[in-house]
Amino acid sequence: MWNKRPDEEPGRPAAPPPPQQLQPQQAPPTVVSKPANSKAAIGPSMHIKGEIRTDEELFVDGEVEGSLESQSVLTIGKHGKVRANIKAREVVIFGSVRGNIEVAEKLAIRDQGSVIGDIKTAGISIDDGAYFKGSIDIARPEPKAKTA
Repeated sequence: MWNKRPDEEPGRPAAPPPPQQLQPQQAPPTVVSKPANSKAAIGPSMHIKGEIRTDEELFVDGEVEGSLESQSVLTIGKHGKVRANIKAREVVIFGSVRGNIEVAEKLAIRDQGSVIGDIKTAGISIDDGAYFKGSIDIARPEPKAKTA
């Protein structure tokens, strides 16, 4: 019927099999990707001089001097002091900005926010209590091409 192993005796239960050698499991490869809502921040104790370019949301609560460019939302916190030209998709200002601002969609200067410089934007809101000195150029969005 079957072949007996030499260590088996009739009437005696078979010995348990020897413990298996545990092989270390290899972790699946990790894929590094940008989170959907990734955000970057410049804290209140930071002082940056130079060019900043980003594709993600940026929150500035420190001091920046130079130029800022964002393909997303740029927020200047209440402690933020920016002496730079800004180019972004959307900007919200709670702190102070000294420089020209170019915004593709909407600019909001909130209560206690301050802007000294020229603005070019498609939409703007300035809250009561905000300060603005400069010129505003309302840019109309480009008409979308008709598809045939």
